[in-house]
Amino acid sequence: MNGAKVLAAGLVDGVHESQQAFREVLNALARPGQAHHIGPALPGVALGGAMARLLLSLCDDETPVWWRPADAAMQHWLRFHTGSEFVEQAGAAGFAVFSELGQGLSLADFRCGSAESPEFSATLLMELPGLDGGPALAWRGPGIEQVQTVALPGLPDDFWAQWQANHAAFPQGVDIIFTSGEHALGLPRTTRVRRLEGV
Repeated sequence: MNGAKVLAAGLVDGVHESQQAFREVLNALARPGQAHHIGPALPGVALGGAMARLLLSLCDDETPVWWRPADAAMQHWLRFHTGSEFVEQAGAAGFAVFSELGQGLSLADFRCGSAESPEFSATLLMELPGLDGGPALAWRGPGIEQVQTVALPGLPDDFWAQWQANHAAFPQGVDIIFTSGEHALGLPRTTRVRRLEGV
């Protein structure tokens, strides 16, 4: 019965709601560090509203998806609604879903594209306990006027060192979408992240 309830939950107005979510996540990646409203939680789905709606809007039957931690119910739910394929190897994923974060995250495990085709890289979707309240960092780069202060909580200790290496590999590298509840915040590979002076 629980599985049936999860599978029944999708977007009520699939076309319009997915278009709205897609527009907002593009805005989030175009304006790094600014939170954008995606939408409320879906009944019976054990993911925040932003994460669930983005998965339903971004994935299709040509999208290989990798999950951490693996969640058979959520993988079945996503495949039922979008036809997306679940993969066990991080390097095979077009999208990687992190519903929980812990130590051991390696950005280098995911597809980073090539110099000739940087678009063939993975996008990582990470659900956080919030989009504020963590260590304050200065984000700079395209889409940011001067500097954007961002304070994401719940990331592994070595995450930002890994991000520096990812940014340095541009035009190759992964892009990241952080979600919490109904909101999403984008971190494209073009964004430079530094500690705030005096912090």
